[in-house]
Amino acid sequence: MKRPPLLRSGKAWEALRASLEACAKAGAHVLSIESVGGKEVHDQALLYGDVHGMMFALGILAPHDMEFLWKAIVAVARELGIIAGGDSACGFANTAMQLAGQGMLPEVLAAVVRAASAVRSLVAFSAGAVGPSKDCAYEGPVIKAITGAPIAMEGKSATCAHFSPVGNVAAAVCDLWSNESVQNIRLLSGSAPEAFLESLAYDCRMMNEALRTGQGRAYRDLLVASDVGLSPQALVLSPESTLRIARAIVAERTPYAATCAAAREAVAILRDALREKRLELPERELQWLGKVERALGSLPDTEAELIGSMAETYGHLYRPASYGL
Repeated sequence: MKRPPLLRSGKAWEALRASLEACAKAGAHVLSIESVGGKEVHDQALLYGDVHGMMFALGILAPHDMEFLWKAIVAVARELGIIAGGDSACGFANTAMQLAGQGMLPEVLAAVVRAASAVRSLVAFSAGAVGPSKDCAYEGPVIKAITGAPIAMEGKSATCAHFSPVGNVAAAVCDLWSNESVQNIRLLSGSAPEAFLESLAYDCRMMNEALRTGQGRAYRDLLVASDVGLSPQALVLSPESTLRIARAIVAERTPYAATCAAAREAVAILRDALREKRLELPERELQWLGKVERALGSLPDTEAELIGSMAETYGHLYRPASYGL
């Protein structure tokens, strides 16, 4: 591990390529990854609440890395006759979600990051990924709305791995349901993997029964309604919200413009919900929503302008050559 990270050459890159090929040859059906190109900048920007820095990482660095990485993954998958699945913005949006859950960041900021993070994950599909997306990619509904690809999701049955305010709404439009990583420890009932597998099985039985009896939409609406009024992060994952974010993304021509548009649409969604009394926020969150909104409104129009303005603050954290810049 070098700092700044070396992404397109060196031992780490060669090891990744070798692992993809080894997994495929060993019988893997789907190749997916939780990549983190741009995280070295995003983490610092996130902790300082620097919206321009976050948009730089999510809208410029991450998409550049994703394009290079996913062309390689798709090539391996096609050569060996398996499926190129998808990526996850876990290292960006889930990091924001967890920090917000610990009171270290505003929830509204995490909600905006969630929406903006969809663009970098979509690059995998532009490169040839076909799904299913990764289960920790909570941006999956936006990906599904744009690509039609199947998505894996996780939520209330993933409390073994992390807490979240999106335990039900995350299941609203999923195709596959997961419980993430489970530590192998002993519980009163048995091992933790056994216990959480049972919870997962009950979830899936309920979902399948809802579909079998023609109650799929009713069940979906209950999952959504039980979460969206309680958290801005849940609100931006509702079917209605993800469609709005998806439309904002596809109206733009570049990943940078699309990332900014997704973030601004998330703010608009929160504003609409506040005005219509569908969401309540404490004063601190309202103040941060205003800060985020103003910062998004002052972003440069072009990628080149933002790259130039970020050099002094973040230039020491990343290698431009690692992103083809």
